[in-house]
Amino acid sequence: MISFSVNDMTCGHCVNSITKAVTALDQGAQVHIELATHRVDIEPSEVSAADLSAAITEAGFTPIAIDSRASMDITAEAPARRGCCRG
Repeated sequence: MISFSVNDMTCGHCVNSITKAVTALDQGAQVHIELATHRVDIEPSEVSAADLSAAITEAGFTPIAIDSRASMDITAEAPARRGCCRG
């Protein structure tokens, strides 16, 4: 399981954009998104965490990798980008 915090994900359209970006890269990926907590959990079938992060970034968001074993961020927080609905 690969997890990201995506604080600039603000609505259902953002959720759909991220889901489409991930599944376009890895059609077999299982994607679970919790909008209220800005958490994206992905069970990839064939791609790396770096590739998934790049796909989410390309879709216009700022993914922050989370160590799911410790529920802590494992990367420094990047400057917030604007999500799809924020402008």
